[in-house]
Amino acid sequence: MTIAALATEPTTQADAADWRARVAQAFSRAAPHYASRASAQQMMSERLLAHLPDTAECLLDLGCGPGELTARLARHYDDHCRVEGLDLAPGMLDEARRRHPQPIRWICGDAGMLPQADASLDLVISNLAIQWCPDLDRVLAEIHRVLKPGGRALLNTLAPGTLREVNQAWSQPGRPAALLNFRDAARHQIAARCAGFLHVDLEQREERFHYPDLNAVMASIKGVGAQVARPGKRLTRTDLARARRRYETLREPAGLPVTYHLLTLILER
Repeated sequence: MTIAALATEPTTQADAADWRARVAQAFSRAAPHYASRASAQQMMSERLLAHLPDTAECLLDLGCGPGELTARLARHYDDHCRVEGLDLAPGMLDEARRRHPQPIRWICGDAGMLPQADASLDLVISNLAIQWCPDLDRVLAEIHRVLKPGGRALLNTLAPGTLREVNQAWSQPGRPAALLNFRDAARHQIAARCAGFLHVDLEQREERFHYPDLNAVMASIKGVGAQVARPGKRLTRTDLARARRRYETLREPAGLPVTYHLLTLILER
């Protein structure tokens, strides 16, 4: 799916249902122009492709968005593999169906409640989606459940330090920027072990991208659906002017930087 951004996470069951609805709505709204604005996400997906198994009879792209990676996997494995793409946002799946006529099964669903049968998949791949899932343990347990013995999960997610420039520009005294609480590498390793994965490998890498101005920075976030603001919160012109001044102090020759701390998990059942 994508990066995380200005957001707050659920703390109760009722909050969780509201959170899923708001995330689905935000990504559905972004679907028509997602592919054209998700260059950073697409570049980070290359880290997953380096670890693909040689063969797969059935795979799932978890948090598939408009299906760019899903379609690429379908071409990679040709007709010998059944390919499924799952996303929480109906609008993303509508866009995936429109853009990709390949025989891919598109599924609207939740990563914490996968519809696939036990031990039915050879590969689960996910690019920048699981950071949106509040219950990491449940998601990894579900991925483990649907994988066949010997199956592989390849997951890109984000760690603390991601969007640090955004945090610096938007934070105010007593009012920090409402960023997701990114989980660190150790937390992912523990969750993977508890889920039952026999082999757990993790790669960490800092990825940096540059944009000409603050509008472009925020478009790269909001334009891919990754801004789920707190209900009732509205940014003022004063907020925007303050953030622009702060971000300009971070400018580099290539432009305004946006940093992602990328975690790539390679898990085997």
